[in-house]
Order: sequence, then structure tokens, then C-alpha cells
Amino acid sequence: MYAKICCAFVQGVEALWIDVETDIAPGLPQVNVVGLPDPAVRESVERVRAAVKNCGFQFPLRRITVNLAPADLRKEGTAFDLAIAAGILVVSSQLDGGLFRGALVIGELALSGEVRPVPGVLPMVELAKRRGIRRVLLPAGNAAEAALIGGLELFAVSHLSQLAGGDLDTLRFVPEAAGSGAPDADAAGPPHAELDFADVIGQPTAKRAVLTAAAGRHNLLLCGPPGTGKTMLAKRLPGILPPMTEEESLNVTKIYSAAGKLGTGKVSLIRTRPFRAPHHTISAGGLIGGGSVPRPGEVTLAHEGVLFLDELPEFSRQALEALRQPLEDREVTIARARAVFRFPARFMLATSMNPCPCGFHLNESEEQRCTCTPGRIAAYRSRLSGPLLDRIDLQVEVPRPALHAAKPDGWTTAKMRERVLAAAERQQARMKLTGVRWNCDLTGRALREACKLKPDAARLLESAYRALGFSMRAHERVLRLARTIADLDEQDDVGADHVAEAIHYRFLDRRFHAS
Repeated sequence: MYAKICCAFVQGVEALWIDVETDIAPGLPQVNVVGLPDPAVRESVERVRAAVKNCGFQFPLRRITVNLAPADLRKEGTAFDLAIAAGILVVSSQLDGGLFRGALVIGELALSGEVRPVPGVLPMVELAKRRGIRRVLLPAGNAAEAALIGGLELFAVSHLSQLAGGDLDTLRFVPEAAGSGAPDADAAGPPHAELDFADVIGQPTAKRAVLTAAAGRHNLLLCGPPGTGKTMLAKRLPGILPPMTEEESLNVTKIYSAAGKLGTGKVSLIRTRPFRAPHHTISAGGLIGGGSVPRPGEVTLAHEGVLFLDELPEFSRQALEALRQPLEDREVTIARARAVFRFPARFMLATSMNPCPCGFHLNESEEQRCTCTPGRIAAYRSRLSGPLLDRIDLQVEVPRPALHAAKPDGWTTAKMRERVLAAAERQQARMKLTGVRWNCDLTGRALREACKLKPDAARLLESAYRALGFSMRAHERVLRLARTIADLDEQDDVGADHVAEAIHYRFLDRRFHAS
């Protein structure tokens, strides 16, 4: 006898469709799982055997073959348990196959028969909807997450024995019961609403730079001595970014679902832009993603949000150089022998660093003197390669503020957000012409069409290109940045003052040239 149950699993952050085919035939009692299963899938046989017996069913003492099709794709994870158990019970005539016809079945089984939640339910359910499937049997702990994809019949199974009656109506999940809860704190990042730029003492130039970076989604580096507010500025950056669209929210939520970071309680789409701040001891694999079975790294978890690297030179050279490809391509590509994994990585990079190991180079006071030798300073700065710095649009000095700067200066998160939203609207209106939503992504013909330079602006940019030794990439990024500054000033054309401000933000380029 033969049965086929529809299932799925997550590879990277995308779901792949799997048909669980089960055949029972006379012969010595054994269960063979074929179709390139990994150890977790092969071990499912013992979980299924114990769960079937402990739920009052009879495990057939015959030759059982379970094929996971397509057979040339390696299968990983525990989401196949419920589908394998259902297939065995159908071919042994203990369950009606009509229960699972035209339905997606996913879930992990405990030895007692309890159906446990699995990660990646959101992309699996979305895949089922795209394939025309309208019924989903899944763990009760994942039902609220699956309800984020509308237009489906969801049946929340908490125990294998619930399928014995053959009536799924009692298991029907009502989406309204999911409520409007929030994902785990790890998914949402810091409480942006509680962080205000008014709390940062002084630093008008740095605040202006953060405003500009947010308006065009440009990468940012803050350089200055300890305690000047670099980290405070970076943590407040997500609070002034434009809100995510429905599509962006769904994509970010799918990533956190695949990474197992949504939790199993009441969940909703992630509406706040992610903010990830990994420690400098993180490996290249943890930052970019990887492993024998590649998992999303911090750059993917920061998709559509901010990746903050505090004390940038303290990160390993290998990890920093691995950032170069995702900063350009907006995705991470990890190749393995059997598959190529692609993870989305459209993030805004915010970084901070000290000017030297002790932190006080060129920022000395009577109480604090720089103790670093020129050799140590050169070695410290050499940890950041030229190609990486080329990809950071704004390199801003954050000096020690004066005491009188503690007075309110009008730089509040609310006012800055208003200006960012206005600049974003100008970019959206221009998208009909360029096809590019954010200034940071302008390139080639779209860049030329969006950046109409006034004659004096063109001469200034050409002069800076020769005098400061800009690379062509840096030249292009200065042009994008000038376009964003013009958007903040509500100007259609890019003037010399906009170009001058954009060049001013290339702090490390100017410092290197002066030295």
C-alpha cells in the first residue's frame, strides 16, 4: 500500500517542498528512510515508532519504505516527523488518507506523541499557499505564527492521538485567537521609542551625519575618543528610519522564523527595524552565516535594519573582509558541495572606533594624553582595509563635547524622523524614473539620472577626486551621499554645498591624505 503526505523544510531562509512517500510490503520488520536524510531525519524513525505506540496505535511489523522526494536534495531537521507518522498510519489503515489529502503536514514528535514546534513555519506555510495548498496541519505552538499568512485553514495538533478520531474540525485554529503579541526581544532589538537623540550631549555634526545616513540608508562610521556618544548615536539610529512596508515586515519575520527566533507564543509581524550589535569576538561564520548546514548570520538577521559593529578594529580581519560582498550585493552567497545558499542582507552598517588603541590620539587634554606610538597607531588602523572603508559612505569624527553643549539643541528623534520621512518620500517619487528605492542603491544609469550636478558641484567633485585620491567606488558613494543631502534640503539638483558636505564626511580619506 502506498501513501503520499506533503511536507516542507527550510534550507537557509527559504522553504523547499517535500513529498513524504510511504510504502508498506511483506517482509522482515524494518523501516528504511531514503532520499538523502540527515541524521536528525534518520533518527525520526525511532521517535515515530515510540510516539505511535504510546498513542494507542499499532506500529506495523512489516517492511516500510519512506522516500523523501525529490531524492537528490539533502533533507535536514525534524519537521518531517508528523508527516512520516501520518504516512505509516495511513498505509497500515489506521488513519483515513483523506485527512491529509491536499494538506501540508509539519511537526516534530516527542516519544509520548506530543507534537513539538519547529522553526521556519512561516516560510513553509507561505510556500504552501503559493502552491495552492489551503490546509495545514502543524504544531499548536506554531499556529499563531502560521496565521500571519492569511487565506489558509490551520489545524493545530498538540498530540498525535488527536488524529485518531478522524475529525479535524476540533483542531481548527482561529486566527483571531493569535492576538497581536510581539516576537521575542531578540527579534525586535532595542526599544527604539525610548531612545531619543536629545539625550546625546552636543555633537551636532555627528547628529547631522546620522540624519543623512538614515535618509539614504548609507553606511556610517563614527570615530572619536571614548565616552563621546558614538554608541548612543548608533543605538538611536533605528528610531528615525522610515517604517517597514508590509513586504519588508513579512520578509524580516520569515528570516527570524527560519532562525527559530520568533518564539511559540502569540506573535505578530515584526514591525520595528532589526538592530543587531554582535560582540567583536564573533567569528566570520557568525557574522556572515555558515556552518556545515548554513544558518543565517548577523548580517541576515539585520536585514532591512541596522548592523552595529562597536569598536570596529577589534573585530577579526577575516570577519570584516567577509562584509565586503554583502555590502555590495545585498545578499550572502554560501556555496557547499550539494547546494548554494543565498541569504538576504539588505542592511545599513553603523560602526564606531577609537582613533588609536588608547583612544586619545589628536583628542588630548591635560588629564588624558595619548600613550600610543606611531607604529601602534598605524597597526591599529591597518586592521581596516581600504576596500572596506571605501564601502562606508560617512566617516565622521566625534570629538569630545564641551560642557556648555549639555543644553538642549533641538536635535530630537521626532524632528529628525520627520526630515528622514520627507527625504524618503522624495526618493520614492524619483523611483518611477530610476527604479531604485533608496539612494544607497543608485548606480550606473540610475545614478546619473538621479544626480544632476550643477557646474560648480561637478568641478568641486572632480577636484576632490584628484586631490584626495578617491577610488571610483568612493567617487560614486560621494555622489550618492550628495544626492541624499540635496533631498534633505528639498533640492532637485545637487549643488556645490551638497558635494562639499559629502566630501567632508569622508573623514578617514581626508585624514589619510593629510598624514
